[in-house]
Amino acid sequence: MTGRGVISGVSVAHDHATIDEIEAAAVESQQTGVAQLVNIPCVEEAFVLQTCNRVEAYVVTGDAADGRAALDAFFSSVPEDAVVELGHEESLRHLMRVAAGLESLVVGEDQIIGQVGGAFEDAHAADGIGPVLEQGITKAIRVGERARTETPINEGSVSVASAAVSLAEAEGALGDTALVVGAGDMGRLAAKSLADHVETLYVANRSSDRAWALASHVDVETTVVGLDELDETLGEASVVVAATGSGDHVFEPGTFADAGETFVVDIARPRDVPPVAAEHDAVTLHDIEALESVTDENRKERAAAAAQVEEMIDVEFAHLLEQYKRKRADDVISAMYESAERVKARELDTALDRGDFDAEEREVVEAMADSIVNQLLSAPTKSLRDAAEDDDWSTINTALRLFDPEFGPDEVPVSALTGEDTSREEVPPSVRDRVPGGVFEDSDD
Repeated sequence: MTGRGVISGVSVAHDHATIDEIEAAAVESQQTGVAQLVNIPCVEEAFVLQTCNRVEAYVVTGDAADGRAALDAFFSSVPEDAVVELGHEESLRHLMRVAAGLESLVVGEDQIIGQVGGAFEDAHAADGIGPVLEQGITKAIRVGERARTETPINEGSVSVASAAVSLAEAEGALGDTALVVGAGDMGRLAAKSLADHVETLYVANRSSDRAWALASHVDVETTVVGLDELDETLGEASVVVAATGSGDHVFEPGTFADAGETFVVDIARPRDVPPVAAEHDAVTLHDIEALESVTDENRKERAAAAAQVEEMIDVEFAHLLEQYKRKRADDVISAMYESAERVKARELDTALDRGDFDAEEREVVEAMADSIVNQLLSAPTKSLRDAAEDDDWSTINTALRLFDPEFGPDEVPVSALTGEDTSREEVPPSVRDRVPGGVFEDSDD
């Protein structure tokens, strides 16, 4: 991976897509999604994030148009109005907001930062992470951690699972007994939230060991049942929270036929409960989209904390862009010094071969050559760093033509430096290998 290029991103999430559209965007796993993207020749790096209410993908390419094309193909099964396209800087800021919990259905939820970290590990495992995404995602995770330790954004019970229980409470559905299906993170959070409201809790899971582990951490009378016992258990429970990681429906369409009055909140993706279950008169079925009424109140309560996090993101985002710029300027300066070193070495060899120099004289001549190179490049080095700060790629382009003897007489298009598609001229491979792309340009411009 070269570490040169721009980030392009796509988000299919709860705030602009339905649960069906989010399911349509999902791939088998984050790791396989990254592998699929990096197999595209123009994609240098890739990152995929999948949660119960979002599917997002990011790629690094030399040209923004290539990144957009790769993501268009990746999300080809999703309606256009459900897709939000993100340019380079938009992607970086959005990732910070996601990790900080500002983009979550339940503002400030803690689960998302672990999910971003898990997706980062999956992308590494699929060889999708290079220097561009490494820096951006690492910064996003650190911002997420700071948001939770330095602001009250996550105070109290903050999760999709707790919102599901709050919805049941708001609609007067909570009785003495409840059922949680799934013993993962969401199931655990749902069980803990329900424990404050019911006298008896059932936990169903494919693995009984995980279900018993969950039951041991819940402060209420809890019974573990198998998935094959759901029909019998439904008759006991007034509220069901479904939160498995299954790829298929856990409930059959007819499972609720004899369940009686049952309030079901399905927070799984893909769904655990087939939508046709709502056709039974006694069944009230809600999915993640129904949690908006609860989460709107959550958003209002956390408005002040969210504003603090936004200010933090503004500062950290500016720092990240400066880091990218310094790194990119250093890459160009390094290429300039390498070119100058080649010229110096060649001319030294020519000069020293013409005379009979002893070791001390050779050392003096070499030191003089080093001094000349350093003095000549001192001012251009400062100018290049200033140019990078000002996004002045024309100056960097001129410097390369002046100082690189192998650069050739033709000007390299700005797109070779910034990632913008401003010229159709083909960049020579020797130049493409040495000239960094515009990693901090906004690819939508």
